[in-house]
Formats: sequence, structure tokens, C-alpha cells
Amino acid sequence: MSFELPQEVEETRKRARNFALREFTKELIEHFDETEEYPNEIRKKVFDAGFITIENPWNMLVTMEEFCRVDPGIGLSTLASVFGSEILLLYGTDEQKEKYLYPTLKGEKISAVAVTEPGAGSDVAGISSRIEKSEKGWILNGHKMFITNGTVADHYYLLARSAPPSKEKRHHGLTLAIVERKWNGVNPVKLKGKLGMRATDTAEITFENVLVPNENIVGEEGKGFYIIMTFFNISRVYVAAQSVGTAQGILDLLLEYLAEKPASFREMEYVQFALAEISTLIEAARNITYKAAAKVFSFNPDPALTSMAKYYAAEVANQVANIAFKIVGIEASGSKLEKLYRDAKITEIWEGTSEIEKLVISRMILKKIQEVK
Repeated sequence: MSFELPQEVEETRKRARNFALREFTKELIEHFDETEEYPNEIRKKVFDAGFITIENPWNMLVTMEEFCRVDPGIGLSTLASVFGSEILLLYGTDEQKEKYLYPTLKGEKISAVAVTEPGAGSDVAGISSRIEKSEKGWILNGHKMFITNGTVADHYYLLARSAPPSKEKRHHGLTLAIVERKWNGVNPVKLKGKLGMRATDTAEITFENVLVPNENIVGEEGKGFYIIMTFFNISRVYVAAQSVGTAQGILDLLLEYLAEKPASFREMEYVQFALAEISTLIEAARNITYKAAAKVFSFNPDPALTSMAKYYAAEVANQVANIAFKIVGIEASGSKLEKLYRDAKITEIWEGTSEIEKLVISRMILKKIQEVK
């Protein structure tokens, strides 16, 4: 068993690191955090530099890690401009790929995934948005919340209910559709004042009698839940990489802080213990993330392992932030460390809360017990 990534991937890591250090300047990081603008010009540079590619997902994974190590907000915004593309890659028709997927992968369009609602986040089967057949296609009505890229995306991969749920199988009757932002009846509103990740575009979107053509239905009618769950198995390893990168960035800042302190401070027992704990936590999170990614990228995903990686890496990012804040103390307030502290929190929430990940893990373990019986 090799614990080393291929040379090509490590070269991409170095390029990504250098790119982020060069382009994510202190001034730009502060600007996007304060104004909450979308970093579109940097996104274009990321595409021009060739970092966004589906040919080798490992390159995307380490780029996510290194970008978020410098700044999670800008890093995620630029890479998540292709958010949801795996859905069409796996389930889209040739026509859908030609119209939506390929332009997105070229940087010509921006995509988004619209699942979460005011009353249904982690409980995907509980969504209430409706998409119903009509003579001209499908009519969509509903309300989505906290949608990444909501006001800048050209199209959404949207999950809505096409048939009433049954008590036994609530996840049945959900259908996935491609919905364009500029269609009549689509009304996105940018959400501001977020705790962290302010460079990311987040929106509340209402859909009022939106006409969706038949050719924009993805996969089989009523099977959208399974498509979204497959996608989450992929996207969660990238969130885990985001968490690892954020944690590593916090460690970088802590080491910079300690380098300016007297040796007597660095040699204090509690500081040394903290450094050892932080470094170990990050290494463990990175290893479980890479193991889960290896499964996903070889088309043999392990849902339990993916959830372990997402849950653990997110917990580590937040734990590392807490430890670092205690060492730095009041000097951390208003610093870049304080920003990464804020940015880390969302990793415990989006793409499945830590509690949801624990439920997935336990269910998969119990399922194995039943198989043994």
C-alpha cells in the first residue's frame, strides 16, 4: 500500500499553492470578506491556469486543499463554479452535457445544486418544492435556501417532489431537473452577513410557475433522491479536503505567530502539546480524506468512509481553530486567524451536518451486522 500521491498530483499541489499565495492577496481576501462580492475575475484565472478538470479528480482535490489553506472563501468560490457537474457526467444525456456540462467545464457557465429548503436541509426526503407535468413540460413551484452560487449560476441542478411521498419510502417521488436562472419565475436573492465564507455567493431562491422543458429532466422521473445521494458521496470528499486545507492554514498562521515569540514561549509545555495535537489531527484527517477519495475516484465509493472523512475533517478544522485561538489569545481577534476560525464552522454544516454523517456511518455499520446474520 502506497501513501504517496503520483508525481503529477504533487506537482499540481505545488502549482495550486503558488497560485493561491500569488493571487489570493491579503487585500483581496479582506475585500471579498468585507464586501461579500463573488471573485469572478479570480475564477477566470483559475480556469485559465487549468486547475479545474474532470480528467484527474485528484488534481481538483489537492487544489481544493491548497486553495483553502490560503483562503477558504476565495478558494471554494473559484472551484465550486462547477458545482454539481458530476451529476450530468454520470446521469446526463448527450444533449444535456453539450448544453450545460461542457460550457461549465470550460469556465463559460457557472452551475449550482439546489436541494436545501427552509424546512428541509439534512432531511432531503422532506423537501416540499413541487415539479408537476403539464402539456408543455413541467411546472416548478418552490423555495430553496442557502444555495451556493445562487445569484451567479447560469443553471441549477434542482431536486423537487414530482409525486406524494409514501410513509414507507419518503425518498421516492423526487425528480431532478436543470433549471436556468434567467427563466421567468426564478427569483434568487443574495444572502449577506454570513458568519464566514463570505466570498461564496449564497442565495435564497423562489420558483413561481417555472416552465421546465421535458429535456431538462435528469435521469429517471422519481429517482432524483438516488442521484443526489450519489453526488453527495463525491462532493463530501471535496468538503473534507476543504476542511483539511483550512486546518493546515490555521496551523501555518499559528507557526508564523510562534516564530515571532521568544523561545521560552514556544518551549512552554502546553504550547508544545497543542502543536503536537494539531499536527496529529490534521494528518489523520488528511489520511482518511485521501482514503475516502481513493474509493470514490476508483468508482467504488464507501458511503460510511466518505461520511467519516467529511465529519472527522470538519471536526478537526474547528478543533484546530479553537486550540490555535486559545494560544494566540486576544491577538487573534480581527486577524486572518479569526477569519479562518469563522470559515471553518460551515464545514460542520453543509453537504450534510456532522450529525447526519454520524447517522450514515452507524446505519452502514448496522447494515453489515444484518448481512452477517
